[in-house]
Amino acid sequence: MFVGDLSRRAFFQALALYSVFVGGGASAEVEGEPDYETTLERNVGMTTRDGVRLATDVYRPARNGRAVEGRFPAIMERTPYDRDATSFRDITAADAKPKTRAEVAEYYVRHGYVVIFQDCRGCYDSQGEFTKYLSEGADGFDTCKWIVAQPWSNGRIGTMGLSYAAHTQVALGCLNPPGLKAMYVDCGGFSNAYQGGIRQGGAFELKQITWAYMIGIQSREVRKDPLRMAALKAVDLKAWFNSMPWKRGHTPISLMPDYEDYVYEQWEHGNFDAFWKQVGIYAAGYYDQFADAAMVHLSGWYDAYSRTATDNYVGLSKRKKGPVRLIMGPWTHGGRSTSYAGDVEFGPGATLDADGPGDYFAKRLSWFERHLKVSGAKPDDAPPVRLFVMGGGSGRKTPEGRLDHGGRWRSETDWPIPDRALTPYYLNETGRLSTATPTAAAEPISYDFDPRRPVPTIGGTVTSGEPLMRGGGYDQREGPTVYGSRQPYLPVEARPDVLVFETEPLVEDVEVTGDIEADLWISSDGPDTDFTIKLIDVYPASDDYPEGFALNLTDGVLRCRYRDSWEKPTLMTPGQIYRIKVSAFPTSNLFKRGHRIRLDISSSNFPHFDVNPNTGAAEGKGLDQRVARNTVFLDASRPSHVVLPLIPRRA
Repeated sequence: MFVGDLSRRAFFQALALYSVFVGGGASAEVEGEPDYETTLERNVGMTTRDGVRLATDVYRPARNGRAVEGRFPAIMERTPYDRDATSFRDITAADAKPKTRAEVAEYYVRHGYVVIFQDCRGCYDSQGEFTKYLSEGADGFDTCKWIVAQPWSNGRIGTMGLSYAAHTQVALGCLNPPGLKAMYVDCGGFSNAYQGGIRQGGAFELKQITWAYMIGIQSREVRKDPLRMAALKAVDLKAWFNSMPWKRGHTPISLMPDYEDYVYEQWEHGNFDAFWKQVGIYAAGYYDQFADAAMVHLSGWYDAYSRTATDNYVGLSKRKKGPVRLIMGPWTHGGRSTSYAGDVEFGPGATLDADGPGDYFAKRLSWFERHLKVSGAKPDDAPPVRLFVMGGGSGRKTPEGRLDHGGRWRSETDWPIPDRALTPYYLNETGRLSTATPTAAAEPISYDFDPRRPVPTIGGTVTSGEPLMRGGGYDQREGPTVYGSRQPYLPVEARPDVLVFETEPLVEDVEVTGDIEADLWISSDGPDTDFTIKLIDVYPASDDYPEGFALNLTDGVLRCRYRDSWEKPTLMTPGQIYRIKVSAFPTSNLFKRGHRIRLDISSSNFPHFDVNPNTGAAEGKGLDQRVARNTVFLDASRPSHVVLPLIPRRA
């Protein structure tokens, strides 16, 4: 059992006086005192509708070593990462030592909750076959049904969890299971995996391969096969990625056929058909029937699920009675208690813990207290949107060697921000980016895109990419730690296949907050190619950064065969001019006076995305590659531009 001391008890009692959501709103009553001990019922068998036993740990309130009689609300997390393993993200800004599962459970059990951790199907002690994402809706529904039937349940369930454990939450929410009343969705919960998380703009996210390798090597089948384990540990992922394109059956994960199969199913499934509309990867198709639970959708601007969080907020807040909240910080995946992302520091106030009373665990507790246990709670009048606007820092190098970019928290009434001004910034043949209308005589710009030498990924909305790529903000410069770089390690802008458009130095601060989209007129000499965009905050030269600092904010990609339809792609006619839209993930940044707003255009971002072979080959099957001559048009009749959501000055 786990027994807390008196000082902790006093802290929690004081905390209960605060309301939910980053310190806003009215206070909430708490039923009973937070003085329970914890008892664990390990590996309880929960059987699904098809007879699969899912390993489930149940932590219950106890006194004197015995479970307390009575009915309690339950908080559940379903994970493929081992229900008993410590998550390195279960930290706070004040304590970087991760809490164990038992410590996380104790935190909530002491306040009168039953806490449940469960291995997903086919993972660790659970039976069945693991099929990434696609079993979680039904298995989650069945677990909720099981929970509400238990003698210790009061019929009210909350869900929690990060990343895949966020996907499992939203998957079961799509089926409106019994008892689901509150959700705290942290960096995940696919709104549409075809446009974020698995694919994006028609391209395939190669993190699915690095994730499959990292998780597959820990699978039950591999762990009991020493020879296969040894062979997989010897895999050099960097060498394998250098050898792309691959043949199915001859990849770094071919020793794990089930994992290779599901990766290729995602990779080869280029069209947006019924495969992509399944429960577990397409919440947008289930918003109408989604559980009417109180929800927090939490993510970061450098998280792979930033678009997922904002889309889920937009889709569900308009349809549901229960409060739906959106919190967007400056973080990478799961970095809510960290004040930096990559090589960029946002200040100690940038963590979720620093924004209002209580750390991450306390905020989540407050949410559950209000929506699972409190009777007669006062209306929650907290603003529905809380976001961190990056930028405004000193621009100096911190003692840790990071750029002091700064930023601040702000509340909003909705997302997208209602008073944003969608402003076109036009691409000029001289490399300028401005609101001035282009001339009729402006010449197009062409470049050669060689898929054998793609533009390297330097930060961004990347997760699960080690050792090949990592998320966050970085100076856009090649270097020894950037996979795919070549000496002499020049800035990315020096590459001939990267078109750079930037404003004059700004005469006043400019805030950009929202989704970013480029409207481009293009052509290619091949049947298919990609176009990428990247929004960058360009710092002027300084003593700490003599060459300036080009900070990536967000990026996007479009595979041109999908320019008119995700469902029915069509190849291009070489030389024909097409109008395309390239969408990037949302961001929020204050460009300071003296900085420049920059847009980079190219045709690759590797290994974030797979590289288009420029041949028109079927997705995931092209072995031949060719150089594409790609052109962007810039004249008045074909005014390529990026649309920036400009935010008026706030008081």
